[in-house]
Amino acid sequence: MENRRFLIAAASSGSGKTVLSCALMSAFLQKGMSVSACKCGPDYIDPMFHREVLRIPSENLDLYFCREEVLKTLFAEHTSQTDVTVIEGVMGYYDGMSLPSEKASSYDVAKTLDVPVILTVPCRGMALTVMPLILGMIEFRKDSHIKGILLNRVSAMLYPRLKKMIEDELEKRGYQIPVIGYVPEDEVFGLKSRHLGLITPQEIEGIQKQLTKAGKILIETVDLDLLLKIAGQENVEKPLEREQSEDRKAEIETETTENKTTEIRELKKHAAFLRKDSLIRIGIARDEAFCFYYKDNLELLQKLGCELVEFSPLSDRSLPKAIQGLILGGGYPELYTELLSENAAMREEVYQAVERGIPCLAECGGFMYLHEEMEGKDGGLYPMTGNIPGKAVQKEKLVRFGYIELQAQRDGKYFKKGEILRGHEFHYWDSTDNGADCLAVKPDGRRFWECIHMKENLFAGYPHIHFYSNPIFAERFVQACRQYCCS
Repeated sequence: MENRRFLIAAASSGSGKTVLSCALMSAFLQKGMSVSACKCGPDYIDPMFHREVLRIPSENLDLYFCREEVLKTLFAEHTSQTDVTVIEGVMGYYDGMSLPSEKASSYDVAKTLDVPVILTVPCRGMALTVMPLILGMIEFRKDSHIKGILLNRVSAMLYPRLKKMIEDELEKRGYQIPVIGYVPEDEVFGLKSRHLGLITPQEIEGIQKQLTKAGKILIETVDLDLLLKIAGQENVEKPLEREQSEDRKAEIETETTENKTTEIRELKKHAAFLRKDSLIRIGIARDEAFCFYYKDNLELLQKLGCELVEFSPLSDRSLPKAIQGLILGGGYPELYTELLSENAAMREEVYQAVERGIPCLAECGGFMYLHEEMEGKDGGLYPMTGNIPGKAVQKEKLVRFGYIELQAQRDGKYFKKGEILRGHEFHYWDSTDNGADCLAVKPDGRRFWECIHMKENLFAGYPHIHFYSNPIFAERFVQACRQYCCS
């Protein structure tokens, strides 16, 4: 199947990347094509939005969590069965992990995966002034990967003249970069803000209708055939610089050949003990309160021989039968404290399972659920499972936010002293007992704090972790689940 893929980028957040990406996905779906989606960065919300609203498989692309060759492998697996892949960028195109860095930016992802980029440019109130913005984005890096331009908030009357002006100005400077279409002013291209992306089933139906309408509009205003042609191309640099780029490409290929071989071997090694004849049943909390999971994490568990059995701490009265491990992901438990508390049968089952020694991973919202009490949005304190001493309470502002590197301070069952795991935090609630078995260190090394409870069978804390930053963590967890079955 032809590997057609492109990345939607912009100069800043708030430029319409999310709605344009979703509208383009809808347009391709309406044309009868199979579509996959990706989101640059660590955010759960947009991939969840792609899956729940558009019913499209979506995964994160993050170069802080994954080394380059791992990301390439995972991307190839994710996109192999679809006609086209739409990648939604994050923040401004070149914005990376720190103020002066492009590391883990949308640009870094495009460069690593050799993905053509469509630059979306809000044009309301601009004419020729749009050119310095476009040229700055193209010329800031010689290998910008920008291969097309999509104009946002433009009238049908103005578009032909604006398109000609931009393409003429680009051609004067040696760039054969087409303007592929425009997005008109229309309320259908406005997505209301959501509580960290929270949407109800009733809202989903309305948004689906909205995006269907947006997709129909883009079928008329965007040259989708040209976009697909661009999406099927490999990177083509500015003509005057092509020779230099080819030399650098040869250098890069030499540099990465050994790394690539090693990385592929490592991935295979971590799945080497997989036994398909005896799948390991892992209970995974999944409902409105617990819904933050990285697709790659879940698929790695499946590669390691796990059957993921979903259950709802909100509505189910008992854990799934014969499970050998338990995962409590993040989400919105603070919005459902009363319902979670009222489900005393489930709280007791989870408490007893963890106390009996079932291997358990709990992060952010799942970590909060394991506390003795959790504060709700109404300010009340509600009983939870009680495995973690203390309370999860609301704070006035964002507590901790952004990438972290976890450093084990002692040996645990899944995580050994001196090892690292990468993840991120984003939460407005905090715990009276965050744990002290790991150190969370910001990428710049200037800030750090203690976190994580590592009991014999329990690994719990606020950080959302990515297994591919240290796959042996997932392997040890699965091995512990297998041993728990046989103990």
